[in-house]
Amino acid sequence: MVALSPAASPAVAAHADEGPEQIVNGTFDAGTAPWWGTPNLTLAVDEGRLCADVPGGTANPWDVIIGQDGIPLVAGETYAYRFAASATPAKVGRALIQLPVDPWTQYLSAAPELSVSGNDYSYTFTAPASLPDAQVVFQLGGSAEPWRFCMDDVSLKGGAEPEEYEPDTGPRVRVNMVGYLPAGPKKATVVTAATTALEWELKDAGKKTVAKGKTTPKGVDASSGENVHTLDFSAHRKPGKGYTVTADGETSRPFDIAADLYDELPVDALKFYYTQRSGIEILDTLRPGYGRPAGHAGVAPNQGDVEVPCQPGVCDYTLNVKGGWYDAGDHGKYVVNGGISVHQLMSAYERNKAAFTDRQLAIPESGNGVPDVLDEARWEQEFLLSMQVPDGEPYAGMAHHKIHDQNWTGLPLLPHLDPQLRELHPPSTAATLNLAATAAQAARLFAPYDAAFAARNLEAARKAWAAAKENPERYADPADGVGGGAYNDADVSDEFYWAAAELFITTGEKEFETFVLESPHHTGDVWRDRGFDWGNTAQLGRLELATVPNTIPDRGRVRRSVIEGADKYLAVQKAHPYGLPYNPPDFDWGSNNLVLNNLVVVATAYDLTGREKYLAAVREGMDYLLGRNALNQSYVTGYGEVASKNQHSRWYARQLDPALPN
Repeated sequence: MVALSPAASPAVAAHADEGPEQIVNGTFDAGTAPWWGTPNLTLAVDEGRLCADVPGGTANPWDVIIGQDGIPLVAGETYAYRFAASATPAKVGRALIQLPVDPWTQYLSAAPELSVSGNDYSYTFTAPASLPDAQVVFQLGGSAEPWRFCMDDVSLKGGAEPEEYEPDTGPRVRVNMVGYLPAGPKKATVVTAATTALEWELKDAGKKTVAKGKTTPKGVDASSGENVHTLDFSAHRKPGKGYTVTADGETSRPFDIAADLYDELPVDALKFYYTQRSGIEILDTLRPGYGRPAGHAGVAPNQGDVEVPCQPGVCDYTLNVKGGWYDAGDHGKYVVNGGISVHQLMSAYERNKAAFTDRQLAIPESGNGVPDVLDEARWEQEFLLSMQVPDGEPYAGMAHHKIHDQNWTGLPLLPHLDPQLRELHPPSTAATLNLAATAAQAARLFAPYDAAFAARNLEAARKAWAAAKENPERYADPADGVGGGAYNDADVSDEFYWAAAELFITTGEKEFETFVLESPHHTGDVWRDRGFDWGNTAQLGRLELATVPNTIPDRGRVRRSVIEGADKYLAVQKAHPYGLPYNPPDFDWGSNNLVLNNLVVVATAYDLTGREKYLAAVREGMDYLLGRNALNQSYVTGYGEVASKNQHSRWYARQLDPALPN
């Protein structure tokens, strides 16, 4: 950490003040962006200031943070840092300019005493090293009581004028870089300033023109701000490698036309779950380059997950919650995320059992006579069962919402090296209904392979359903975001519908049929533009009732409603210049997941009707994910000439540690 000077000499301060402004939107005239906060905060502009209610009961300053990323620092340059801030009641905060990743090297560290009336603060410092993406943060945690923080006029002057960022997105002709099926749709998008049709040519690997035509102007794509055209070469069906499309003086990245393009992709995608497993060694013989010791298996320095206590005041017992899948890029395990994930694995099997076999995924259970996809699903389902509150305890039958570290950890960090205390978080109605739904589904799918496990799941599902009915409004705390995501959801009517549907399909019992028929989600329009996800699950119940044999009285209407939902997404796709069935005003975090989930609805309509338009729409939707997008990048690792890498993760973190996998 470099020395800072709150009261630097006038000459030094004046010199720094002459430099360019490095903070974006420091006066909050443009709202809160690009400022961010930890999940336990909600940022808002109040009378021209950025304000947030800071939760009490946190242990460390870094448990609550407001910050801005991407601040360029130049070695040897002097910077003047100023801001106005207040606290109600008065508090001492921490103002830092630092490295944005572990070891969080601090280039400036100050502890301003914040008053209720507010004060102005100013500091100068000299950067000891050049850094293109430093981080300005205010650490506000560590208070037993809640308080309110406000700030304004944040300024960091000095250094050099930041270079205008010009993204390198490659050629302006965007294609599915993996390729196209011979009988499927074949479309591309051209980024261009032209407003009238352009000539295009399809060339084979030998540079011979094999098809040509004119583009269709589509106007400005709202999400990227690009003026685009589309082109269609679906009439060309000859298989081959190394095709390219040329238009407006640009040539696309190469792609193939072949019938077997997607043969390996679904298997590769399913293999990912094994590398996410907690509580078991990941064998390098099964996933070359991804082997690692078992994480959170009760071996030091881990403090879990075989005997995990609750957060203080939540419960007085411990649970063995070893196993399951780690969520995304941290070491937490969350019931609502795991619930939808394991459901989709089981649903894939239930919809097309012939596609899934034993020894398919190269996992430790391969060869046991059970389809590997069910073995993988069971690894997570066992964890979900372990999160159920034991009999005799308060809220018995409910499910704890999540289990994760007491505090956030840095990057990179392999799971077996995590030293943090692990804690169970309070039970929630949403988590309980996820357990009810997945356990009911598991009960019918595992019955042919393990009758005892199937019976255990059905018993757990019934207990969870009864507990949720007794506690219909126990919501996860949106401020419970220290050490892991909050994943809060204040509307669980959709989870009730999904769970009732699964229980009805499995048991056929009148109680669940009545609940399904009386739910507003049974007849309402559940096909939201943004797609279904962990917090919006009514669609899961509707899809299950439409596709899995059951005796719901209005099943014909249910099946027609799925087709109506698919038609809605087809209309969005037809209008979208990149051909995806998803076009909200702003893209969500995890938008590719939502794109795929909308495609699931379209694919289901194909299964129900056999109409070619739905199959073609699903195939075209894959184009976006595999390169026909504004970034000109395949979003599937390892597929396409230019594929995504360096996703946020604590252990797929080669960018931070060359010894780790990507």
